[in-house]
Amino acid sequence: MQIRLTVNGEPRALEVDVRASLLDVLREGLALKGTKKGCDHGQCGACTVLVDGVRINSCLTLAVMHDGDAVTTIEGVGTPEALHPIQQAFLEQDAFQCGYCTPGQICSALGMLAEAAAGHPSHATADLLAPVELTEPEIRERMSGNLCRCSAYPQIVAAIRQAAEAA
Repeated sequence: MQIRLTVNGEPRALEVDVRASLLDVLREGLALKGTKKGCDHGQCGACTVLVDGVRINSCLTLAVMHDGDAVTTIEGVGTPEALHPIQQAFLEQDAFQCGYCTPGQICSALGMLAEAAAGHPSHATADLLAPVELTEPEIRERMSGNLCRCSAYPQIVAAIRQAAEAA
């Protein structure tokens, strides 16, 4: 089936198998290897991308469901010459070790920061009527769908706080 996606700002027309996940189309069809295949069950967050600005696990959704959507992968977040502030914060806070989960962590953090800025509460939000305060428990709750087997969680939280404060 033919679908159209805007991937990292670039319009793409693709012929895809109707059973192909968005993750597989990104990795195999478009050779965007930054998005990682971790568990392939939506439990680790390594495959997190932004679809129309909302973070999703790309392993759990079919590519055909996103015909016409805008997809942002880690390759669309900053450049080596001009890092996005969240990428710079991850570097400065040493928020990665092996780096396997980092693309998903960064995409998830971008989506999470947008959710918080829009006032969307989480289970950790203390006051549903006040602006969301990105405390450590709030960030941890919002990022709980992204696992890091190296346990760089304190640095990841610090990087997200740094990026949020800089915004």
